[in-house]
Amino acid sequence: MAHDGQDMMMAKFLDADTVLRLSQDTLAPLEALLTDAKESLRGLVTKDGRVSGGLIEANQDAAHGVAWLATYVESLRQMHLWASNLKSEGALGEIETLILQIAFGEYLAQIQGGIPMNQGEMVRLTDLGISAAHPTLMTPSVQTLIASGNNQAARMRLVELMQEQDGSIIVGNSGLDEELEMIREQFRRFAIEKVEPVAHEWHLKDDLIPMEIIEELAELGVFGLTIPEEYGGLGLTKASMAVVSEELSRGYIGVGSLGTRSEIAAELIICGGTEAQKENWLPKLASAEILPTAVFTEPNTGSDLGALRTRAVKQEDGSYAITGNKTWITHAARTHVMTLLARTDPDSTDHRGLSMFLAEKTPGTDEHPFPTEGMSGGEIEVLGYRGMKEYELGFDNFKVKGENLLGGEEGKGFKQLMQTFESARIQTAARAVGVAQSALDISMQYAQDRKQFGKSLINFPRVASKLAMMAVETMVARQLTYFSAFEKDNDRRCDLEAGMAKLLGARVAWAAADNGLQIHGGNGFALEYKISRVLCDARILNIFEGAAEIQAQVIARRLLD
Repeated sequence: MAHDGQDMMMAKFLDADTVLRLSQDTLAPLEALLTDAKESLRGLVTKDGRVSGGLIEANQDAAHGVAWLATYVESLRQMHLWASNLKSEGALGEIETLILQIAFGEYLAQIQGGIPMNQGEMVRLTDLGISAAHPTLMTPSVQTLIASGNNQAARMRLVELMQEQDGSIIVGNSGLDEELEMIREQFRRFAIEKVEPVAHEWHLKDDLIPMEIIEELAELGVFGLTIPEEYGGLGLTKASMAVVSEELSRGYIGVGSLGTRSEIAAELIICGGTEAQKENWLPKLASAEILPTAVFTEPNTGSDLGALRTRAVKQEDGSYAITGNKTWITHAARTHVMTLLARTDPDSTDHRGLSMFLAEKTPGTDEHPFPTEGMSGGEIEVLGYRGMKEYELGFDNFKVKGENLLGGEEGKGFKQLMQTFESARIQTAARAVGVAQSALDISMQYAQDRKQFGKSLINFPRVASKLAMMAVETMVARQLTYFSAFEKDNDRRCDLEAGMAKLLGARVAWAAADNGLQIHGGNGFALEYKISRVLCDARILNIFEGAAEIQAQVIARRLLD
C-alpha cells in the first residue's frame, strides 16, 4: 500500500492547501541550501580575510551560479507569498494553484538538476561545490513537488482554463490592490486602442514613435508618474510605475520605454540635484515639455563606466566644454536634455573623477538630427527596440552651463548614477514582464486559430506546454518585480531584489518570445507576423541596464556583503 507522500507524488493535480503546505515546507530548506552555496563561494573568493573582486571574476561560473540560485530562491518565496495572500483573501483559484504548483515543481527540479543561465549555459550545484543530493533537497516536500509539480496534465489543464478566461487581462490574479489594477486596465486599454494596431508597422518601417502618442502619454501622466506632486508629478509609487511599464511594453516595448527616459532623469535630479535644479527641471519632465535621454556609455567602455574618457573642462565663465564620444544613446535626436556623464578630473582613472551634467540641446529633425553646435551623431541600425532609435554621438567642445552640473559639485556623477539603478532595473524588469506577456498573448491567439492535422495547435500537448510555461514564468517574473517595487516604495534598499527581477525577467521574456515563434512555425520567421518583432525586442532585455553577466556579478558580490 502506498504511503501518503507517494500518493501525492503520483498525483497530477494538487489541491490549493496541499500546494501551499508543500511550498511553505520548501522555503527553509532552500534558504539552508543557499547559505551553504554562499559559504562555498566565499571560500573560493576570499583572500586575506576579504572577498576579492579578482577571485570572483576568476570563479565566475560559481559566482554567477550562486546569483541565479539566490534569484530562484527569492522567486519561489515571492510566489508562495503571492498565493498565501490570495488564499487569505479568498482569491486563490484553480489557475493560481496550478501556476504555483508548476512553478515550484519546475524551479525546484532546475535547482537540483541545473539552472539555465541562458540557452547554452547551465549552472549545476556541483559547480557551486554542493552535492545534487544535498540533504535540503531530499526532504519529502521538495521531492514531492519535483516529482509531481510540473507535469503534462497540469500544464494542459492550465491552458484549458486560460482559454476559458473571460475578459481577464492577465493569466491569474496579480495579487495587486484595486487601485493598481485600475491603473493596469487604463493602460491596457490605451495599448489596445493606440499602440498594438500600429506598433508592428512602426517596427517594420523603423519609424520613431509618433509625437501624438507621446503627447497622449503625457496627458495620462506617464512622464511624471513618480515625480513628487510639489514638482508637477503625480507622486505615485514605483509599483504604479511597474504596472504602467508592464502594460505599455506589452503593447510595444518602445512605448513602454518612453517613460524610462524621464524616470532615469527625474531620479537623478530627485536624488542628486540642487533645489533649484529640481524646481526647474522636474515640472518640465513631468509634463513632457522636455524629453530627456541618458548619455553614459562609450564605444570602448561598455559596462565599465569607471573607464569613461569623455572629458568636461571647466571654462573661465563657469561653463563646461565637453569632448568625447558616446554610443547606444536611446531617443537622442528629438530630445531636449541629456543626462551626460563625463570626466571632470583629468588625473583620475576611475569613477571618482566623473560628474553628471544636465546638458541642454536642440531637438533635431529627420534631415538634421543634431543641430546643436558642438555635437554630431549618426543612427545605429538595430534588430528591434526601434521606436526611439539608437545613436552614436560625438562631442567637440560642446558647451554646458555651469549651473547644469548635477548637484553643483564635481566628482559625484558615478554615485548619483548608482542611486538610480534600483528604479531603472525595476522598470526594466517590468518591461520584460510586458514583453513576455505580449509573446503569450500573440502565441495563444495563433495557437487557437491555426489548424493542423484537423485540430487547433493549442490541443497538441507540446504547444500547450509551451503556453503554460510562458504563463507560469511570466507570473514568477511579475511577482519578483512587484516585490522589488514594494521594497523601493518602503524605502528599503533593493538593489539586490531589483537586480534579480531584471535578471530573471529578461530570460523569461526571451524564452517566451522564442517559444512563441516556435509555435508559429515558419510563419513566425516571416516579418509580417508580430511575434518576429517581439523576438527582436525581447533580445535587448538581457543586455541593457546591465548585461546578464554583469547583473549576475553584481548580485553575487552583494550576496557576500
